[in-house]
Amino acid sequence: MHVSISDSDTRPRTQAERRARTRAALLEAGARGFSRYGYGNLVLEKVAGDAGYTRGALYHLFTGKEELAVAVVDWVTETWEREVWEPAQHAGTPVDILVALARGHIVFCRRDIARVMMALRMEFDGREHPVGTKVTDIGKDLAIRFGAVIATGRRDGSIPAGPPAKTLGAAVTAAVEGLAIHLAGAPHDKAMAERMVRGLVGVSVKRAD
Repeated sequence: MHVSISDSDTRPRTQAERRARTRAALLEAGARGFSRYGYGNLVLEKVAGDAGYTRGALYHLFTGKEELAVAVVDWVTETWEREVWEPAQHAGTPVDILVALARGHIVFCRRDIARVMMALRMEFDGREHPVGTKVTDIGKDLAIRFGAVIATGRRDGSIPAGPPAKTLGAAVTAAVEGLAIHLAGAPHDKAMAERMVRGLVGVSVKRAD
């Protein structure tokens, strides 16, 4: 008799596999929760329930809200790197890379899990807190990396002279994030992101979609 389901599909999951599956579900539910309610208003029992687990399962993996938030920030950052930053590096010229980053970020932010970074940054702005510090550090790193792309464009002549590359990199990241807060998912959101980035770095708009 032929069996269509492979052995690997039917074998019992190991403890490590079950733990990883639980963790992934809790991270995704946590990202949605922080995005919608912020840090202060998030209820861990609801996160666990939304993920399909009990509060005890959550506390088995995370000591509390702070550790969950840090893990969620890491998870969202890794997902963004994989889905937005890495593909954009193959876009072509420095301007093409910046445009791809802006358009890719808008698409990424159409998903509610992506808004966790914006929500936490606003909530912890000006406050001393491990979660806020981590989010701020990630933002500073992105500004530096955007600035490096701009500096490369100035060296090859594709981006005109202007404010310091690092300062402009910070402006681009802030502008793209702000646009995502208000327009991600709206008609022409990618086109607006591209226009904004091109305007900031001083190059002409090419696309009209």
